[in-house]
Amino acid sequence: MNIAKKIEETINSIENGKTFTYKDLNIKKEEYSATSKSIERLIKKGIIKRISTGVFYKPKQTVFGELKPDEEKIITPYLFKNGKRIAYITGLLLYNKMGLTTQIPKEISIASNKKRIYISKGNIKANAVKSYVEVTDENYKFLELLDALKDFKKIPDLNKKSAIRILTSKIIELDNKQIKELIKIAIEYPPRVRAFLGALLENIVKNRNLKTLDDSLNPLSEYKLGLTKEILPTVEKWNIK
Repeated sequence: MNIAKKIEETINSIENGKTFTYKDLNIKKEEYSATSKSIERLIKKGIIKRISTGVFYKPKQTVFGELKPDEEKIITPYLFKNGKRIAYITGLLLYNKMGLTTQIPKEISIASNKKRIYISKGNIKANAVKSYVEVTDENYKFLELLDALKDFKKIPDLNKKSAIRILTSKIIELDNKQIKELIKIAIEYPPRVRAFLGALLENIVKNRNLKTLDDSLNPLSEYKLGLTKEILPTVEKWNIK
């Protein structure tokens, strides 16, 4: 089978509206040149469209016209390098997805430890923020949760009681091994995050071993998060106001 036919068949198998890169086409190094030419022909035919250099999508047709990929699908290729996750979406878009706010950002925040990722494609704007640790497929969900604790006070239109319920439900889903990993990563975050996590964990399971978090905090420091005992019963022990 020639390269053009191979590429066309591979692209036909990709879901409409889904973004893809050269990496998703399973081509050999020596096939890149021929693949590039095939891609250009398919773009001219309107079968696929280019989002940015090396990032494409198959337009999805509806009765209302062409449906473009949603923002997250367009951004997804930027979160990986050589098939490995190096970044994750954070900030207001993340907190909206978590149900912590109804607001949607004009610019998306992308966190990475190794690479500064900026995107400006049509209506999609993304800015770079530095993650506290190296991002992997195994830990990015923990980073999302810790980011929400870090930004708790500045999340717009936040209902604190509802937010504590949402954050608690996410922690309850974790097993003991994952809790240990969450605590390990939290040590890299600011003290208020460690205190907040300690209060949440202790509220879920009384007498849980939280020495690592407790020892990492200055016993004289206070953390102003605007929380009361009625919202989170363990705030006093962790010097949270």
